[in-house]
Parts: sequence; structure tokens; C-alpha cells
Amino acid sequence: MSANPTPTDRTSPDARATSDAVEAPGTAAGQPALFRPITIRGLTMRNRVWVPPLCQYSVTDRDGVPHDWHLVHLGAMAAGGAGLVVAEATAVSAEGRISDHDTGLWNDEQAEAWSRITRFIRSQGAASGIQLAHAGRKASVWPEPLRRPGSQPLEDGGWPTVSASAVAFDGLREPTALDEAGIQQVIDDFRSAARRAVAAGFDVVEVHAAHGYLVHQFLSPLSNRREDRWGGGLENRARLLLELVRGVRLEVGERMPLFVRFSATDWAEGGWDEEQTAIVAGWAQEAGADFFDVSTGGLVAHARIPVGPGYQAHLAEYVGDRADVPVSAVGRITMPEQAERLVADGEVDAVMFGKAMMRDPHFALRAAYELGADSSMWPPQYLRARPEVNDGEW
Repeated sequence: MSANPTPTDRTSPDARATSDAVEAPGTAAGQPALFRPITIRGLTMRNRVWVPPLCQYSVTDRDGVPHDWHLVHLGAMAAGGAGLVVAEATAVSAEGRISDHDTGLWNDEQAEAWSRITRFIRSQGAASGIQLAHAGRKASVWPEPLRRPGSQPLEDGGWPTVSASAVAFDGLREPTALDEAGIQQVIDDFRSAARRAVAAGFDVVEVHAAHGYLVHQFLSPLSNRREDRWGGGLENRARLLLELVRGVRLEVGERMPLFVRFSATDWAEGGWDEEQTAIVAGWAQEAGADFFDVSTGGLVAHARIPVGPGYQAHLAEYVGDRADVPVSAVGRITMPEQAERLVADGEVDAVMFGKAMMRDPHFALRAAYELGADSSMWPPQYLRARPEVNDGEW
């Protein structure tokens, strides 16, 4: 593992990108930065307006199989012009679900159901991604909109949880600390899920190392109290993530982009922070990761988070500059001009729009219109609704 990455200077949206994550050739002159294609390994995405994983808690049959809601939810955003649509946090095992209404990718039935969704996303010109996740100590909670305080009781369908250490998240049941066999099982589960993601037709696989879930629980000293090779110093706390990145890379091959989602900070004293994130991002890139989706928080309930417009973007920029890796920003970025500045000024390489996309699945089409970008993303079925043919009105 290399030493602490050195800060870099960037003056263009792609200066940080490696040869495998670059602006696609043939980009039209004058195209807004947010709508310039980007190529990562063997995949070119038509723009940098991306959909982050958005948990839907909609698998009411409790079998992890996505259904019509997931097709329409994700498909609408693909038809709406997004460059990349990432499916929600999808459990690599039944015990890794946040709730029993989560999607999964631990069996072939689930993979087949996902393949219907990836086919439609691709048919609309977007790339499809999936976030592979294990909730750890934050598993077995009540699904939204049925959310109640505390863990879901075992007699009501809940299950025992696991973590780096036997330290509970506030208000939830105490987890069991994973032993060596349990850690190896988690690694095997991520690898199997990655293999099924390829079979299901996904274009991108993301490892979830954020928001207080299992990988983040290993990374942060607030939740990892171990004294073995999986705990203590930063290199040990990062070991699980790096093993997952190496294992997933082996499963997906050399052409598929591999993302990692980080929480750049716990927003809590003595916890995980942006400096550690940047160091581990550099290590993860060496292990086979290509791109870093930077969020924050989720590990502890007492975090004091200064929420506001674009409140996490500076942390994505920090990680990108310190580690010299491509990054995306997410969090209260709601206006096309706001996102355009972030990309055009070289602060980030793409922007994830969560709630903005849920409010308006055609957000990317609207942003393209407002920024004066090429309108070829419009589905043929909707061409007569373009503002250009309707007196310029959205």
C-alpha cells in the first residue's frame, strides 16, 4: 500500500481521471461539462448526470426479488436522460439486508429478475449499475413506510446481526463480532453477487462502504474495536474493503467499471474522516477500483451534520484531489447550474442526483435544456414534448 496520496491541481473535469476514466472522444465543442460523455474502462456513459442508489423498501414478498416497481422506478430515470442509473443497496446475503423488503442478489432468481431491468435501462441509452451491500449492525430494521423504533424482532421476521465488533448502533440490537470464517463468508458473498451482477447485465458494480453499513463499520474506529488483523491501524481496518475490491474485480473482469461508495466523514470526533478516506481510496484504486462515489455520515446517530446545498461536494473534491482519483458528488445538489459548476470547475467528475431524480425522473432532460446541451437523449415517444417545439416552455 502506498503512502498518503499527494494533493493534485486540476483545471478541467478530466484532469484527475486516469487513462481508463477519460472524456469520450468526439465530444461536441461547447457541450456543457455535465453532458460530456465519460469513459471508464470499457464503458462510455453519455453524460455525468447520474442516479445514486435509492433504497425503495418495496420487496413485499421478502424474497429479495425486484419487480415491476423497480423496473418503472429505474427505467423512468433512464428514459429521462440519466447517464448512469445505479440500483439501490442490494444485499449480498439475506442477513445483509437493511430490512426484509430489500432487494438481493444472492440467488439466480434475483439475477434473472434484475436482467429484465438492465435490458430496459440499456434500451434507453443509459448505463446500469448495482450497489452491492451488507448492512451489518444496521440490518434487520423495519422497512419504510412501516419504520418503527428499534430492530425488527426475531418473532416478526427479524434476524441476528453481525459487525466488526459487538458494538450496537444506537437503538438497535447488539451485533455479533464476525470471526475469520464469517469475514470470509462476507467476501465470498460479495464475489458471488458480483458474478450474478455480470450475468444480470449490469454495466457497473459498486461496493457499498458508506452510510454506517458493514464495510464502513470495519473502516471506522468508532465501530471497529478489533485487535486482530481486521482492526486497529488504518491498514487493518481497510483490509475488508480491499479484499472485497480485489475479489469483485476478479469476478467482473477487466472491462467492467468498479465503483466504491464512501462516507468521507462520520461527522463525529475520533471517527472516520476525509483524510483516511483519501488514503484508502488510493489503496482501493491500486486494488482494482476505478471510481469513488463520495457521500458522508450514517455510522453514529449522534453525528452533527451541517446539511445544506451541496454540503458534501467539498469532501468529494478533497478525496479526488488528495488521492488523484475520479469522484462524484451527492447531497442536496438540485439545480443544473449548481452541478455544472462542480464539473466544469474540475471539482468532481460526475454528480449523483437522488431526491431531485425521485421528484422528477426527467431531471436530466430538463438540465440539458436549461444548460443548452444536445437534446438527442429524448426518447422518440416524447419528442413532441421537447421545449424546442413547444414555444420554449418546459
